[in-house]
Amino acid sequence: MSLRIWHQSFTVLSDLGAYSDALDAHFRAIARPGTEIVMHGMAPGTYRTNYPGDDIKYASLQYLHGLQFLSAGVRAQEEGFDAYAISTLPEPALRETRALLDIPVVGYGESAMLRACQLGRRFGVLVFIDELAELVADNAVRHGLGGRFAGARHVGFQFGDVLEAFSEPSRLIATFQESARRLIAQGAEVIIPGEAPLNVLLARNGVREVDGVPVVDSLAAWVKDAETLVDLRRAGAHGTCRRGYFSGKPDTTRVQEILAFYGLDKLHAK
Repeated sequence: MSLRIWHQSFTVLSDLGAYSDALDAHFRAIARPGTEIVMHGMAPGTYRTNYPGDDIKYASLQYLHGLQFLSAGVRAQEEGFDAYAISTLPEPALRETRALLDIPVVGYGESAMLRACQLGRRFGVLVFIDELAELVADNAVRHGLGGRFAGARHVGFQFGDVLEAFSEPSRLIATFQESARRLIAQGAEVIIPGEAPLNVLLARNGVREVDGVPVVDSLAAWVKDAETLVDLRRAGAHGTCRRGYFSGKPDTTRVQEILAFYGLDKLHAK
């Protein structure tokens, strides 16, 4: 049976032709027949450049950008998508979006961490932005996996370096492997390549382990989680919790009123 997943990037995909094409190809390779992953990015003009990192290293600005993720999720459900994927390591507004929607909502970091826990006792994460290491540690605790988290560290290159390396990746792969070895020395038995562009670069070049330590394909993890959750929902399984402050679902009409008041209803409108 077919299903449609709304993929939501933290980048403006229209600004990133080579990466966008590579991401689409990877999705087509890992999704099962009948799964359609429809790629969406942030609204054009969201950032000053094609790189969001200058903003998302600040909790305050990431919170503001997270409103796009929330409004996109509402749009995904309205348009009949079967699942919604927050496909970025920081997972902005994941908890809040999950509370608003009836369709399954998956997070890139959460899926990667859960998969890592099935492959080894402790996992480590490599990131482009030093400040994100603190957020990753906090997210691991929020997902209930703080005791399995070995640490996060800078991978040794930047977002822009990855975009340039799709044609010649050998130098960056070598740097990634050296950074992974430092995490392994800290006790990591599984490596999560933090941001999605690095994930795509490694996957398309067959980098699946470093010195016997698995490297998680985080994108594949959330795709398979989304497919499974849709299958379970169609089979009659329960959805998410609907009690309490963090999980209670507000009135849909009021949600639409508030989105319209802040102008968020127009960001992802067709």
